[in-house]
Amino acid sequence: MAQTKRKKRTTKHRGNAAGSIEARGRTGRKPTAEEQKKAGQLSARERRQSKPPSWNSAALKAGAMAVLLFVLTQVGILGNGASIQQGLFLSLLALVIYTPLAYTTDKWVYARMLKRQGAAKK
Repeated sequence: MAQTKRKKRTTKHRGNAAGSIEARGRTGRKPTAEEQKKAGQLSARERRQSKPPSWNSAALKAGAMAVLLFVLTQVGILGNGASIQQGLFLSLLALVIYTPLAYTTDKWVYARMLKRQGAAKK
């Protein structure tokens, strides 16, 4: 036979007036040592950003961009009249400009990450 009375809920709905749900926290079993270890590990992105900037990494990034620029000049971004010497000159010039620019950008990102970590710890 169908039940006529509504069953009593054992858990409360925690929505507020704005409609967002507030988390209660962990109510189940305690995490194992392995689960705690996994929770404490950094992601690949966090590990990469947590390293301080270096001129070597900036030079590698600038070199990749310079090679891309050389390929684009040979494909025809500058028109059909671009010679190999012109492409090499532009690529070397880009390498000289991009290296300090990449280092400065890496330094800014690193400082911002440290600032965010400091704010999260407080």
